[in-house]
Amino acid sequence: MINTLEDKKEISKKLKARAIIEGFTVCGIASIPGSSRLKLRTNALDRWLSNNHHAEMKWMEAERRKDVGLLLEGAKSVLSVGFNYISSLNNNKEKVFKIGKFSQGEDYHKVISKKLKNIGKWINLEIPDCKWKICVDTSPLLEKAWAEESGLGWIGKNSNLINKKHGSWLTLGFIILTKDLVPDKPHESLCGKCDKCIEHCPTKAIIEPFVIQSDLCIAYHTIESKEKTIPKKIVKNLNGWVAGCDICQDVCPWNESVPLNNILENTPKEWIKNLNNESLKWSDKTWQDNLKGTTLKRIKPWMWRRNIKANMSNK
Repeated sequence: MINTLEDKKEISKKLKARAIIEGFTVCGIASIPGSSRLKLRTNALDRWLSNNHHAEMKWMEAERRKDVGLLLEGAKSVLSVGFNYISSLNNNKEKVFKIGKFSQGEDYHKVISKKLKNIGKWINLEIPDCKWKICVDTSPLLEKAWAEESGLGWIGKNSNLINKKHGSWLTLGFIILTKDLVPDKPHESLCGKCDKCIEHCPTKAIIEPFVIQSDLCIAYHTIESKEKTIPKKIVKNLNGWVAGCDICQDVCPWNESVPLNNILENTPKEWIKNLNNESLKWSDKTWQDNLKGTTLKRIKPWMWRRNIKANMSNK
């Protein structure tokens, strides 16, 4: 039972220590409903949606995304965690076709969910009267806002969460809890006057600081869009990208010297390292076998062919 402030401090400290033991790079706690900043982030989401900047990503419209309390009855706290996926092996230098670093290894949804479930088992033992719910990417949660609220980092002008030590090479996970825990201090923004991500985006998808227009984004067109062809204005700027795009992260000063996480889960799949023009000849079965166990399986075989052909047409 958590009866006193000291009990609350102790269990909060233990919970975060448990997250680090499970292999997370950073972690923090936020109280629900959070600070006034959460309201500002929610308002920003509403503006982004009303301007249709989410394009085909209709799941972003889920009302539950605006109220974490709707995801778990009696929710009082959020544990936010970040998993560092940057490895010395998952770069895109000198590759014919480029793939976003976040997706080159094991499916991060499964990697993070497994670690969070282990934390959940720990919660069952340490706080048996606490209910909890895991959220990893696919859940309607204002993820980066809650990570910022938990002190993990700040939302940069490219809309990615940035941590002072680990940059933006983090995938996020969350556990919502029905216990009132000791929150960490929300992180302040440290982008300052830097506009490198905005300046270097070849399609000008960052239409203003913190605002991405999805139908101008290379990552959107190569991963999310189900259109049969990629618009010409995007094709001429692909420069090898067939799944995602890291340009706005590669140029970020906070990513210049970050610790690498050379663990097995982050090791790029062999077929990713060898992707080339000949991959166009792969059958659907070959694509499906290769994509198994990765987050890239959401890109269907016909979409891979579309993306590869678009790059080839631009050479």
